[in-house]
Amino acid sequence: MKYLFSTILILLTITTSCKKSASQATEMTQMERVIAVHDDVMPKMGKIGQLINALESKTDSMDTGNPYNTAQHDLKEAYTYMMDWMKGFGERFNSDEILDGKMLSNEKKIWLIEEESKVNLMKKMVLSSISNAETLLKETP
Repeated sequence: MKYLFSTILILLTITTSCKKSASQATEMTQMERVIAVHDDVMPKMGKIGQLINALESKTDSMDTGNPYNTAQHDLKEAYTYMMDWMKGFGERFNSDEILDGKMLSNEKKIWLIEEESKVNLMKKMVLSSISNAETLLKETP
C-alpha cells in the first residue's frame, strides 16, 4: 500500500509538471516573440541580396520613375533597417536577457515594446520589398 501511494504521488507530480511545461511552452514571452520575428526574417537577407543583384541591370540612375530603381531601393532599405535593428537591439539587451530570459528592468521593458514595433515593421519592409521585386522580375520578358 505504501508503494502504491508513493507511485501514485510520483505519477501525479510528473503529470502536473508536464502540464505546466506544456502550457508555459505555448505562451511566448515578449522577448521570445521579438526574437521569433527576427529568426523568421533573417534567412531572407540572402534573398534580398540576390534580388538587388538581379535588378541591377534593369535600373537607371537617371530615371527616377523606373519601378526597378524603386524596388532595388526598397530592398536596400529593408536590408539596412534589419542590420541597424540588430545592432541597436544588441546594444540595448545582453545575451542573458535575450537567450536566458533574465528579468528586465522597467526601462528595458519599455525598450522591448519599442523593439517589438521595430522588428514587426522590419518584417513588413523585408517581405513587401521581396514580393515587389519578385513580381517585377517575373513580369520582365
